Amino acid sequence: MNKQTRGFTLIELIVVILILGILAAVAAPKFANLTGAARAAALDGLRASVISAATLANALQVAQGLASNASVTIEGTPINMTNGYPANTDIDKAVRFDAATFSTSGSMVFYVTNAGDIFNCRFTYTAATTALPASTGAIIDRTKC
Repeated sequence: MNKQTRGFTLIELIVVILILGILAAVAAPKFANLTGAARAAALDGLRASVISAATLANALQVAQGLASNASVTIEGTPINMTNGYPANTDIDKAVRFDAATFSTSGSMVFYVTNAGDIFNCRFTYTAATTALPASTGAIIDRTKC
């Protein structure tokens, strides 16, 4: 007697559904905060661009033999300098970006506009002083992006 089977048994279907449920429960938390991580990574890239732009402006000023507070022109845009590095108010012109910024006393703050908490998902650029070169701070709290 030939017995033909077609389809899956009920137990096979339950096992497959159970395995898929376990995989979903384990994998879902790993993908839950991808947008926050992407925002933090974008902010890291912007921070690197700010550092590079400040260094480039400094190198351009030194190469041209200008005074430490003389402005330089980068791609047709004049950049005001302070102690050999871009001033807080002009670092955004040197970088040429589309992110959001605001100025505080003595520094320029860069942040992602869609971040969950812009007061923690940000970094600051501080212009050079007579004793220290320009600097950028780290992102305050990457988990808040």
